[in-house]
Amino acid sequence: MAQLICENVIMGYEKKAVTHSINFKLEQGDYLYIIGDNGSGKSTLIKGILGLCKPMEGKISFGDGLKQNEIGYMPQQTIVQKDFPASVEEIIISGCLNRSGLRPFYTKKDKQLMDEMLLKMEILDLKKRSYRELSGGQQQRVLLARALCATQKMLLLDEPVAGLDPETILEFYELLKKLNREDGITIIMVSHDLPAVSQYASHVLNLVKEPVFFGTKDEYIKAGEGV
Repeated sequence: MAQLICENVIMGYEKKAVTHSINFKLEQGDYLYIIGDNGSGKSTLIKGILGLCKPMEGKISFGDGLKQNEIGYMPQQTIVQKDFPASVEEIIISGCLNRSGLRPFYTKKDKQLMDEMLLKMEILDLKKRSYRELSGGQQQRVLLARALCATQKMLLLDEPVAGLDPETILEFYELLKKLNREDGITIIMVSHDLPAVSQYASHVLNLVKEPVFFGTKDEYIKAGEGV
């Protein structure tokens, strides 16, 4: 059964469409790259999946036991966010809030989960550090740990390696690969890194052309869509 289904979805703002009609289904463990030019609606589609904005047309639905509040989200960082004055542990444990509803405190289970994610991301030694003092690669590991506190099922990432050096980018991609292949987490990533598609993706959604292309990585390459 599909985890995520987009049926004839058109995203937009103030009655102005920013995407063509989008149709695709994802199963657990898929790894989807969403690609397209600036302004093609990539980030807007992510917001639609998260429930932050509604489609102008069509329907976004979930299955296979996935609930919308069980999706881990890692947004593209702004300069202001990179300078956020909080500790690493404060940022990571805040990822539990999406599942906790209105509960105004963190439970022992939340704190245990935070420590597990610190270990998984190999940043336990950074737990008490200030987020703003970390390198770009360390900050991305913190944000990924935060997203994982919200889910063990699906991750949405918006340009997660923007501004990182090549070595750090490779390390981050390998982290995601491990989460996808060993833990079975479905990954949806907005990216301009076309060479990475052929190495990591299982599926590709190209929002540039109409009709919108969706298919496996091999179908994408065979169709000459850009890799």
